[in-house]
Amino acid sequence: LRKQEQMLIIWLVQRMPGWISSDILTAIGLFGNSIVAASFILAKYFNSLFLLFGLLGFAVNWFGDSLDGRLAYYRNKPRKNYGFTLDITIDWISIILIGFGYIIYADGAWELLGYGFVVMYGWEMILALIRYRLTGKYSIDSGIMGPTEVRIVISIIMITEVLFPGSLNYSAGLVVIVLFLVNITDTIKLLQIGQEIDKKELEKKS
Repeated sequence: LRKQEQMLIIWLVQRMPGWISSDILTAIGLFGNSIVAASFILAKYFNSLFLLFGLLGFAVNWFGDSLDGRLAYYRNKPRKNYGFTLDITIDWISIILIGFGYIIYADGAWELLGYGFVVMYGWEMILALIRYRLTGKYSIDSGIMGPTEVRIVISIIMITEVLFPGSLNYSAGLVVIVLFLVNITDTIKLLQIGQEIDKKELEKKS
């Protein structure tokens, strides 16, 4: 969805009210993920239909997370280092919130999948930083799956849980396994890139 998403982002930043800043959009993104976490908790103690609020949360998160940096560049007020630091920090807090929400929603040993999700996503974030260090390119995409596609997949999983209670646990297990395999693959690729860089540097010295 990258092409369509970028077109929508361009259209939105051109129409953003002047009083909305990049920091406000970042806060909106965090609020969106807080809604997702809250949807798990409400579904646990009241009704599974509250999981559908998670879809609204992901939409709100997409709006804030996708536009904060782009708005700064559109207004010619980029804060590359500040924005990079804030974005990584907020992403990590957001994943912890969502993982915490799932842990409350799940029962028994299934709770461990929430912990596993946080660990796997944290590993993915570390790999993104390593990739940035080695190549100068920052991306948390995994093949054709970027953050937007991940939001859509998780939203579908939450809808499925409402229709078929208990399916979320198996879906979450599958997600953790896929993240693990993707992270292992990316780690091997980055090790190879690092080895090539080291080899070239040694050849220059000799």
